[in-house]
Formats: sequence, structure tokens, C-alpha cells
Amino acid sequence: MFNSDISIDLGTATVQVYIKNKGIVLSEPTVIAVNTDTNEVRAAGDAALEMLGRTPPNIQAVRPLHDGVISSFTLAKEMIKIFLRRVLSRTAGHPRIMMCVPSGVTDVEQRAVIEAAREVGARDVYIIEEPVAAALGAGFDISRAHGTLVVDIGGGTTDIAVMSLGGIVASRSLKIAGDEFNEAIERYMRRACNLYIGPRTAERIKREIGSVVKRENELFCEAKGLCVITGLPRAVTVSSNDIYGIFDDFVYNITERIKETLEDTPPELHGDIMEDGIILTGGGSLIYGLDAKIEEAVGVKCRRADDIINCVVKGAAKALESVDTITDTTHIFHKKAYIRD
Repeated sequence: MFNSDISIDLGTATVQVYIKNKGIVLSEPTVIAVNTDTNEVRAAGDAALEMLGRTPPNIQAVRPLHDGVISSFTLAKEMIKIFLRRVLSRTAGHPRIMMCVPSGVTDVEQRAVIEAAREVGARDVYIIEEPVAAALGAGFDISRAHGTLVVDIGGGTTDIAVMSLGGIVASRSLKIAGDEFNEAIERYMRRACNLYIGPRTAERIKREIGSVVKRENELFCEAKGLCVITGLPRAVTVSSNDIYGIFDDFVYNITERIKETLEDTPPELHGDIMEDGIILTGGGSLIYGLDAKIEEAVGVKCRRADDIINCVVKGAAKALESVDTITDTTHIFHKKAYIRD
């Protein structure tokens, strides 16, 4: 692995950048702020997130990836370039870059990502899909003839994949993940509490008291927003035992897609999956009780990976480290692009 090798997890909610021997050097929200009058980029990452919902009409703070899809190629490229320029000052020469993307991205979206890396001086660019990187980051040797089932729940998508011999044997991708959990909280607050809240408040509620099962020890969280009735600021207290049921449909859809993936999996791999269990990765997997609900619905033990938040970017780094020793990269790397001679 070259000293300047970089791996990037381009997530719907968060972008993470890993550099060899330095670890994770950047972990910031996938948000960019733009002046719509001049098309000037004002901020990206943490600074842009602070502007979300608080900007004047001519400043838009937006997320260029939505539901695992690049909704704005131009803004996504600008955001990637901003992040890469920040970290390239810490490396020498033209780095090789491994970009980790949701499994549903198109060739056009991949080209936009590659072009962004090229414009800031990348030498070679590789693309790897999230569930593959997640499995590597969780410590699994997917090159063996052994079935591994990973469920990666990010901000915009849930990617489900059974892997063996370095490739994806069966998979599903659905646009239900952390963002949909947040939107469900926003809807609940409007309906049950007559309170408008923003996505950041919904995210905080999810992190502090979010659950898909009733907790034995009830938790509470204060939420501030705009009263639907009076149009004035208002604060309410929310209970974990009031909101856990609003996620039932999401959990049902995830478990049904896991079952479909298992139905598509050759019988010989089922024993391996029963032995290892279902491995959960991604920030969306942290919601309380989700592992138990999946285990109950599917009938296979389910556990969270170690270092669950950083699995994907660390797995991408492992893939890039071994790229020169793999004779056939087509199974592991969805696309390889040589940018410079």
C-alpha cells in the first residue's frame, strides 16, 4: 500500500476519509452550502450542517446524496473536491483512492465520483460497494468459500449482501435507513405533539431515545420547535416508549428483504450464515433493539460488528492495501479507473 493511499466512504449522511498510518482524518456530514445568486460554495461538512435550516433565501444548505443516490452531480463533485483538498495536504504525490459507494449507484454516478477525484490529482481510482467494504472492515475474509451475510444500514440506504469467494452471491438494496427513521420522528412530532421540528432535532431524538422495542427503563428527551397551532416556539418532552412503534414498518421491510436475500442464497452457504450470524454495520444499526428484532423475525442470530461506524471506510482501506495482490478484481471492485499514467 502506498503511503499516500486514501480510502473514502461516501455515505448519504457522512463522509469519512482514511489515510494509511494516520487513520480516519475526516468524518463530516454530507452537506454543502451554496450561494444561489453566485453559485459560490460557502461551506461543506460540519460548517454547512450548521447552516441547514438557518440560511437566508439565497444560501442553500443541501445534501447532494439522497437515499443512496447522487441528487446533484455538480454539488456532489464540489463537496468531494473540498474534502479531498483538505486531506491531500497531508499526503505526498498523487494518491491512489478507493471510493466506497452505495450498491445502487449508476455508472453515471460513479463517473461523477471518479472525475471529482481526478480533478484534485488522484492517480488511480477504485470503486467498491458498501456491503463488501463493510464485511472486510468487520474482519471477515470474504475470499473464502464461506457465506457471510452483512446488513449495512447507513443514512440513505440499507444494503444486504451474502458474500463468498470474493463476490456478492445475493443482495438487496432498499431506500430505508437512518434518514427515514428521522423523517418518521418528524411526522410523529407533528401529528402527536403539534410540533414542527427539523432534521437535526429528529436525529438527536433518535440518538438519545430512539428504539424499535419498548425499553424496560423509559427514557425522555426534550424537543424544541414550532407549534403547529400557535406558530410560536415551543418545547415538549418525548418518551422512548411513545415513539418505538413508529419504526415498525421500516423494520418489517428490512427483515423481509433479508429473508428474500436468504431465499436467493445457495443452500450450502446457509450453514455458514447460521454459524456466523447476521452482521450489522452502519450508523443506522445502532438504534436500540434492532438486532433483537431482526433475529426474532429471521430466525438467525444477529449481532453488531465491532467499530460499527467505521467498518466501511476501514474495509475500503483493506481492499486498497490488497489490490496489487488480487489477480481478478472484478468480483471485489465494482469498477476500476486509471486516471493517470
